Amino acid sequence: QVQLVESGGGLVQPGGSLRLSCAASGFTFSSVSMSWYRQAPGKERELVATIISAGGTNYADSVKGRFTISRDNAKNSVYLQMNSLKPEDTAVYLCKATRRTGVTYWGQGTQVTVSS
Repeated sequence: QVQLVESGGGLVQPGGSLRLSCAASGFTFSSVSMSWYRQAPGKERELVATIISAGGTNYADSVKGRFTISRDNAKNSVYLQMNSLKPEDTAVYLCKATRRTGVTYWGQGTQVTVSS
């Protein structure tokens, strides 16, 4: 059974850091592209970062230079290191996997709140 489970969200002050994790199971992790999305109340779901199976990355302009996506294929996990957090980063962060077939899977999300 395919499953993606996010963790690491929480409350952090502006300027702080947080590291999100997404643990995957039920498929060959090394063959998939992984992405982090976020969705804030009243906002459209936004692509934050993507890492392909070979390791290449892409970031939204709003997070470039502050966020880093990485993966550990041995642990079937993808991470999002978030630094210099801003209140506008507040959102539910979701993990997405895309298999080579094009089939996608979503996690349930983890809440990140940036507030003083």
